[in-house]
Amino acid sequence: MSRELAVFMDRLGHRFDDPELLTRALTHSSLSSPNRGDNQRLEFLGDRVLGLVMAEAVLAADETAKEGQLAPRFNALVRKETCADVAREIELGAAMRLGKSEMSAGGRRRMALLGDAMEAVIAAVYLDAGFEAARALVLRLWGDRITRVEEDARDAKTALQEWAQARGMTPPLYVEVGRSGPDHAPVFRIRAELPDGRQAEAEAKAKRHAEQAAAKALLDAIERS
Repeated sequence: MSRELAVFMDRLGHRFDDPELLTRALTHSSLSSPNRGDNQRLEFLGDRVLGLVMAEAVLAADETAKEGQLAPRFNALVRKETCADVAREIELGAAMRLGKSEMSAGGRRRMALLGDAMEAVIAAVYLDAGFEAARALVLRLWGDRITRVEEDARDAKTALQEWAQARGMTPPLYVEVGRSGPDHAPVFRIRAELPDGRQAEAEAKAKRHAEQAAAKALLDAIERS
């Protein structure tokens, strides 16, 4: 096991019986080969494990909430942007295994890649030690996001439009500024723009999700200013 992998295990807080699972979870398709698997299959599994953990968590956090209240909270906790935020907190990007082209394009910082890798790591823990270990990991890493999810679950595009209208501005514009990935699974990069020049960008596998993420990033920037 490399020192880099061992250091990341410490940051993650899980010691793998099978470190190869973690290696695969951190390997992007740009570095894969017939003899070296990537993290796409693990990402698929990790997305489902995360979904079950968060479905349980939002139910337990509010026993009186109706489905219409639970769904946006759940979506806010499992969306790619949230996974990427968690990945940044544990410096997952530093441990990712990328091809040269993806590395030179800033892949270690890209939201979509970080989110995918975070889901793959969850799957690796699940396969290594079972559901309870994966559940404990997710709840620890997501932490108080679960209790403050109501704020994160708001419709960011609506909130940004209301903010702009309250100040006499026309509605925000959403511009596709980039697209990457294969044709069957593209990643869209959207820029949200206000008439006063303020803007923010975000990525997602669906345009509507990228627009919501860009709107939220712009709202966050406004609140910090």
